Amino acid sequence: MLQNSPLGDGSMVKFSDNKLKEVEQIIQRYPEGKQKSALIPVLHLAQEEFGGWLSAETMDYVASVLNLQPIEVYEVATFYSMYNLKPVGRYLFEVCQTGPCMLNGSDNIIKYIFEKLGIKPGETTTDGMFTLKTVECLGACGYAPMMQLGKNFREHLTKEKVDAIIDECRKNAAERN
Repeated sequence: MLQNSPLGDGSMVKFSDNKLKEVEQIIQRYPEGKQKSALIPVLHLAQEEFGGWLSAETMDYVASVLNLQPIEVYEVATFYSMYNLKPVGRYLFEVCQTGPCMLNGSDNIIKYIFEKLGIKPGETTTDGMFTLKTVECLGACGYAPMMQLGKNFREHLTKEKVDAIIDECRKNAAERN
């Protein structure tokens, strides 16, 4: 199993020893020769380990660890919205844009976030605090419009709730500094 992959700046992408042990445990869950089955959980670990996003170099590294062709990793990473293909802010607002949420005003929520933070979907605020991303169904149609923030769903969104979420994030960031 390869452990290093060159980055464009001459440094190397490499899992920490602890993460590499986790990767090996994940691979062992699957039959010999079926390491591709480990791809989704290994991509999660890679995103966590390497700054919250998956660079081409990171995806190449994951391919080498799993003995896959890089395209096999790119296909998965680009299909699922849970993977970030460029750096994201400290707080990632993933607003659902499918039918039920749109019918209940998610397009207005997306527009309001743009007005409030000055970012369009796919953009990050200049201070690196917030990223806005539109995603497909998050499985909470009965609570539309909604978004995911970290591991939590924020439901029945209104402008007032968005304001409160932004304030909460800023307060949490200030407390951590």
